[in-house]
Amino acid sequence: MNDEAEVVDAELVDDALPAVLADPAAVLAGVFARPALTRHTVLRPGEIPTTERLAYTAADFYVSEETARAIDEQVRPENTDRNYRSQRGMFERWCAEMGRVAVPCTTATYVEYIAALIARGKYSPNTLKAHKSAVRSMQPEDAKPGTAVVNGLIKEYAKSWNKRNRVKKAPAIPDDKFLAMAATCDQRHPIGIRDRWALLVGRGNLHRRIELADLLISQIEVDDDFVTHWVAMSKTDQDAQGEHSDIPAEPDDPLMCPVDATRAWLNCLWRLGVRDGPAYRALTVAGTLQNRSTASGRGEHVSGDAVNDMVRGRAFAAGLPN
Repeated sequence: MNDEAEVVDAELVDDALPAVLADPAAVLAGVFARPALTRHTVLRPGEIPTTERLAYTAADFYVSEETARAIDEQVRPENTDRNYRSQRGMFERWCAEMGRVAVPCTTATYVEYIAALIARGKYSPNTLKAHKSAVRSMQPEDAKPGTAVVNGLIKEYAKSWNKRNRVKKAPAIPDDKFLAMAATCDQRHPIGIRDRWALLVGRGNLHRRIELADLLISQIEVDDDFVTHWVAMSKTDQDAQGEHSDIPAEPDDPLMCPVDATRAWLNCLWRLGVRDGPAYRALTVAGTLQNRSTASGRGEHVSGDAVNDMVRGRAFAAGLPN
């Protein structure tokens, strides 16, 4: 290469940096390069934003096989999953009819959709909150719509809804009627043994029906003075921190004693060949374990509705009104 070629290919560089480098505004204006700014960037007075672009590789986007399995195995209640699919489908159809983008949606679309549901007047505030959550959770993490306006609309709507719709709660069962229900449980038959146990511990621990259906044998401890249940997750414990509760014995009334009922049911399960898994089991009329091979979703666990049906059945057998 000759000297002339070297001069042609050379790049002239001024030893002194231009004064504009000391001017953050010039950098922001894109004099040298577009700054790497996001809506979360915080700059101090006089600070120059970086123009360095991160070079992502495949390693930054893939998770391991173990993590992928953990994601796939996340347990969400079957009803919740089904409701989310339905609610998201409603939103997508509404967006298609309105000519709006469903994912990622704008805050205005989010607000307009909830307002449209409110205008129908048939959804409870809790149902609207479920729709709000379903729609927002389907959006990308960095493009979720704002919630302030939507929350305000639902809060205001709740005032009129509560005036028009008074929720009727099922009446509490007095002791004498509860005793009559427990008395219908034949202690010579596995179904009667199971039902007395479920009635006594369910009432003693104020279990929700799904909590009783989800209870595992390993989460039950029996002592002479009380029965301890460990509830891994409940409606009021969505983070699954877990809590335990003690149900005291009733030594003066064996029929109504949770300790006696629990021991009788655990012994019955042992005779049926059950030593672990769900404590509440589906039984045949003959008192054997029901075949759950075709059960949908919950396997050996019964549904909350099954527990509710049992309670209603015992109330009916005891001749209780309402």
